[in-house]
Amino acid sequence: MTGYVGNIEELTEKNENFRQVVFTASHSQLVVMSLKPGEDIGEEVHPDVDQFFRIEEGEGKVIIDGQESTVYEGFAVVVPAGARHNVINTSSDKPLKLYTIYSPPNHPDGTIHHTKADAEAYEAAYHNQQS
Repeated sequence: MTGYVGNIEELTEKNENFRQVVFTASHSQLVVMSLKPGEDIGEEVHPDVDQFFRIEEGEGKVIIDGQESTVYEGFAVVVPAGARHNVINTSSDKPLKLYTIYSPPNHPDGTIHHTKADAEAYEAAYHNQQS
């Protein structure tokens, strides 16, 4: 397939993985995410990657360079390259379901991290290989 066509809302809402790469093109990448109650993606900075988030289900908080915003179903967020950011599920009992588009791609095609711990372990191993 040379592109991606699909019901991203349905795919996002059914996703139970912390992170799952759906499609990778040469200049962008589509990823679905599910954050457990109280969970966050972890504060991060992508020096050369712009990132778009779309909240499909749940409620949370987005912090971009120290500026906090409440987000819920229907919200879109754009994080420019170089901005320190985090997405936090503020619910005590419901997941936060979202999808994100990285430009350029940020994860190996086919990546699935079932939990945040899986994602952190991968990142630690990847960064150790780069050193």
